[in-house]
Amino acid sequence: MFFRYLLTARGTVPADVPFEKVDISQLHIEFMKTITLNDAYSFLSYCRSERDNNVSTRSRKAVALKRFFRYISLQLKLLDENPLQELESPKLKKTLPKYLTLEQSLELLGCVDGKNKERDYCIITLFLNCGLRLAELVSINTNSVRTDNTLKIIGKGNKERVVYLNDACVKAINKYMTVRPVDGVKDKNALFISRNMRRINPRTVQNIVKKFIEKSGLGGEGYSVHKLRHTAATLMYQYGDVDILLIKEILGHENLSTTEVYTHVVDSQLKSAVDKNPLSGVSQTDTNSKIKNTAEN
Repeated sequence: MFFRYLLTARGTVPADVPFEKVDISQLHIEFMKTITLNDAYSFLSYCRSERDNNVSTRSRKAVALKRFFRYISLQLKLLDENPLQELESPKLKKTLPKYLTLEQSLELLGCVDGKNKERDYCIITLFLNCGLRLAELVSINTNSVRTDNTLKIIGKGNKERVVYLNDACVKAINKYMTVRPVDGVKDKNALFISRNMRRINPRTVQNIVKKFIEKSGLGGEGYSVHKLRHTAATLMYQYGDVDILLIKEILGHENLSTTEVYTHVVDSQLKSAVDKNPLSGVSQTDTNSKIKNTAEN
């Protein structure tokens, strides 16, 4: 499409030739040498105004153009330099992830009850304090929780990372371990056990979170397990004065900004970042007391 656009825009083909019929089979290297960065930007503008391409589509086209010209200039050596080396892709509009406020997080923790309240409270606490992914949480084994209050996590791409457990997480895990089933458990290594005595599955965790989100009055707001992960990151950033690079490290994000190359994230900083989560000191007893006091007042 890019080459058809250029031939049409430059008047190389008759005006009455339909765009799709423009012949590009005879293009030669001399034509490639005439292409400039402005040509690429003009093409992207054409795609927006005449083709109604959205930002995502135009961004993909920009990436494809850059790769093509990088290939013919660096690999095939057909061009002395890449004319589109500085081409920037249209920026995708970033939307803020949905998250719970501190007050909403406390409400959620405070409404956890029922037969499996220790387990369910521990699950939600880990989501809100550590920002775990759903798959990471269900894969936790009992020996993943280490004596130095750290948690070994197997994240995306089977990559291992260490998560530091703040006081709230340690208390929640310890309380759950006092009631965690032992006899008849089929997946003995699993930390979180379902009513079928197996490792808890993702769907069950999603239902647990959904149930208590609705009970806390937040149903219908679009909150989910993944939103609790966003909440953990947001609370640390808002209340903990935590550098965004530390948060990315805690969450196990693979794609960091280029400044990561120049930044050395030390373990003590990661532990401090998790400790700065405002929910760090909240236990199940604390949240129930807060809710009770609020109701009495």
